[in-house]
Amino acid sequence: MGELWKKYAEFKKPQISPSTYAVDYRKYRNHIAKLPTKTLDDAIAIRDYLLANLGANAVKRTLTNINACCDWALKSQLIESNPFQSMAKDIQMPKSESAEYEINPFTKEERDSIIQAFEESKLYSYYAPLVKLLFFTGCRPSEAIALQWKHISDKYITFEQAITISTKGLALKDGLKTQSQRRFPINNQQREILDSIKPENCNPDDFIFRSKKGGIVNFGDFLNHVWKGYKNHRGTHIDGIVTQLVKQRVVSEYRKPYQCRHTFITLCLEADIDAKDVGRWVGNSPEIIYKHYAGNKRNLQMPEL
Repeated sequence: MGELWKKYAEFKKPQISPSTYAVDYRKYRNHIAKLPTKTLDDAIAIRDYLLANLGANAVKRTLTNINACCDWALKSQLIESNPFQSMAKDIQMPKSESAEYEINPFTKEERDSIIQAFEESKLYSYYAPLVKLLFFTGCRPSEAIALQWKHISDKYITFEQAITISTKGLALKDGLKTQSQRRFPINNQQREILDSIKPENCNPDDFIFRSKKGGIVNFGDFLNHVWKGYKNHRGTHIDGIVTQLVKQRVVSEYRKPYQCRHTFITLCLEADIDAKDVGRWVGNSPEIIYKHYAGNKRNLQMPEL
């Protein structure tokens, strides 16, 4: 399996995004490397090992990709049969794992408490403007950290690129997840955030949000150190901002930064903003907004057409 996956990954590399190759394909490679047996004759044992050691969603994804690898190997005449055919379809996932969107927004009070905690933090106040922009635009984190000053006009923020992970580290990618670009109308709230950090003589190509060392913000580091927390060199756990607020019972439960996006969308709907407008602001279709956020607003219903 290890050799087959290596050849399959090289075949797929020119056809997939650098981040998919660097993150997802490496993850499947690591799962395969840990298998107690790697021969195709032991496909059932491989499935059972994965089920015993991974969540159902991870097992389904891994088996789906192993099956694709073996399909390719079969067509390439490297193997005579594919024992993983349709195996992933038999994996039943819990409802929480199968949900395409795990929407668990912060309340408005929790949002404001998180922002205040960042602003008052001696270590992490540097990141407060980034956190505020995530909460008040609903943009994806990869879009926020890719913003440059040239993307800001008097009336709009133009999202047209994202920071992704490649084999060479962080990389700038043209286009967004679901579209080439979108414009977000700036109100006084967002304008105040941006004006508070804009240098007097800024270069239009400079990134708006930078790491403390001046480079591109590594959002993985932000999540695992600033937002959540980490273990120091002595093995002591250092709580991040949101983890602290959960322990203080200011925030009801821990949630990842992506919930800033879900919070923005949910609060917009609660303010009776039309789903078509919200979808246009955040880069989702109205159907997605209705389907995945209706549960957070009791009177939001898909109209009869």
